[in-house]
Amino acid sequence: MGAQWKQKWRELAADQKGKMTGKLVREIQVAAKLGGGNPDLNARLAAAVANAKKQSVTKDTIERAIAKGSGTGADAVSYDTVLFEGFAPHQVPVIVECLTDNNNRTSSEVKVIFRDAAANLGGKGSVAWMFDHCGMIEATHPSAGQDYEVAALEAEADDAELMEADGDESTGTSARFYCQPSSLDSVTKALKAAGWTVTTSELSYRAKSFPELSDAQREEVTNFLQDLDAHDDVHRVHAALK
Repeated sequence: MGAQWKQKWRELAADQKGKMTGKLVREIQVAAKLGGGNPDLNARLAAAVANAKKQSVTKDTIERAIAKGSGTGADAVSYDTVLFEGFAPHQVPVIVECLTDNNNRTSSEVKVIFRDAAANLGGKGSVAWMFDHCGMIEATHPSAGQDYEVAALEAEADDAELMEADGDESTGTSARFYCQPSSLDSVTKALKAAGWTVTTSELSYRAKSFPELSDAQREEVTNFLQDLDAHDDVHRVHAALK
């Protein structure tokens, strides 16, 4: 929830592979910086590497990203994390996470995107209180009809929900698990041990409620979120949109 809007857009934006690769590499670098360069000991890094491989990022590119992020490479990377709060069109709350090496540039450019949304009841504003800061894991089990709620209890996650399957539901069960930020690593490892394949393991923001929108309004919101997500420095977009 809150990130589901991305799925269809990702399919439409397949031709932007270079930009997508840049975001995947940056996630690897940040994960390595925060938790070390060993994927076996760093659940977030393991998920980032698996996702990059799924998107055909080369082995050399992945290894260089890990070296940069962990500080073992010749050109260790250093990014600042910047949060922006505001509203998409029609007063849909949005939190934007950016990773940048130039805060002034990123701030001015993201503010322009929010400013352009003001004509449709969007713009800057304080919305963090409308979200819960949490750990979020997306995972798939090879068995169809797998009881994801039991899996959540056994992994000590706080909540879980089914995800839309990419293809035939008979191929398995896809679910999204939520936990306390401090439990992200332990819950991720517990799900892996229970036979789940983790595709995403990250800190996230989960909306507490979702505005009712017409189809036309939803399209306007989605277009705005696409503009945000397409920015090179934008790392995550969290929106109160189902």
